[in-house]
Amino acid sequence: MFIKQEAQQLKSEFWTAFGKSFPRKWLLYDTKIKDFSLKFYADSKKAEVSIDIEMKDPLFRNAYYEKLVSLEDMFEEYLGKVYFDEFYQMDNGKIISRVWVDKHGVSIYNKDSWRDIFEFYVEKMTAFEKLFYDYEDYIKDV
Repeated sequence: MFIKQEAQQLKSEFWTAFGKSFPRKWLLYDTKIKDFSLKFYADSKKAEVSIDIEMKDPLFRNAYYEKLVSLEDMFEEYLGKVYFDEFYQMDNGKIISRVWVDKHGVSIYNKDSWRDIFEFYVEKMTAFEKLFYDYEDYIKDV
């Protein structure tokens, strides 16, 4: 088990290595929709790419979530198996709406799995971005 400082150092090395291996500007927070972002995540067991809807107003959060749910077939066409959760609970207890894909059996703390995570990230985030751009006007029309 890593001590906290070692874990932070490995995470920092991971993100630096990812940025150097795949230097490009990702969409992420630049969706032009407040509290609607695309995210990368990795921990000791899995990697994820997601769309997180973090609006405090549940009516707006639900409206954007329903737009994404209506595109479920397109998500699966672009990404394969996709998970939807209108009331996803974050580790800090915050409730958001999330659409995501994941890859199990990889770890941010195991350098041998970094390449698999990087390739997963590039493939899936590129697909998320393409879907967002292809349906941007529809998604934003709330």
